Amino acid sequence: MIDVFLIATLAIITWCVASEGAWGAALILLSVVLSGLLAMNFFEPIAIFLEDNISNSNSWRYRWDFIALVGSFAAFVFLIRMVTEHLSPTYIQVQPLVHELVRWGSGFLTGYITMTFLLTALHTAPLPREFMGFSSEPIRRTGPLSSMAPDFQWLGFTQYVSENILVQPNSAGTGRVFDGPQFSLPPNQPEKIKLWPSFPIRYAFRREEFEKGGGTLATNQTVIQPVRKTPASKDF
Repeated sequence: MIDVFLIATLAIITWCVASEGAWGAALILLSVVLSGLLAMNFFEPIAIFLEDNISNSNSWRYRWDFIALVGSFAAFVFLIRMVTEHLSPTYIQVQPLVHELVRWGSGFLTGYITMTFLLTALHTAPLPREFMGFSSEPIRRTGPLSSMAPDFQWLGFTQYVSENILVQPNSAGTGRVFDGPQFSLPPNQPEKIKLWPSFPIRYAFRREEFEKGGGTLATNQTVIQPVRKTPASKDF
């Protein structure tokens, strides 16, 4: 069922973006890529802010991450699209063959990236650990897209960008990345840094606790907070 929705999303977005022409489709593709990266970087600090300032009830703790991720993505797309339209309000004419290749290629890539982002967002949704054929372990999934694992493709791309293009040095001199504690293997050799990304694992555990009753253990009524990284560790 989820794969049908994702394929339909891919087809609809491809058609809509391609109708913007080569130049417009290319700008929309750029907007979606940048918005996705920004949303992945900032959604957890935004979720913490919303939890601290709007509602920190047990049920809402499990909703803010999904709301912050999808909401920030939509907001960034809207803002970046407005900026690109302001900076480039005119249509640039290209050769007919190039026009067709660029508009349909950009449309397909925009649809595919949006599809992978939405599938990634399902990791943060307040839903059971496994639902409607979805699982944090691709091998346990069902459907035509199960072997491709588009969400892991997006997570891998985000991780690659944060490690290579947008990396920022921290106090330890190793650089802050999107996801994963850093270990030196072997010790005292910074060039042998090993990362252990944990996004799917953290949110699988989070959905499992939500499925058990919103993070409340029946034995001692201890509330387990949703698992998030600190804002400082989320920065690229």
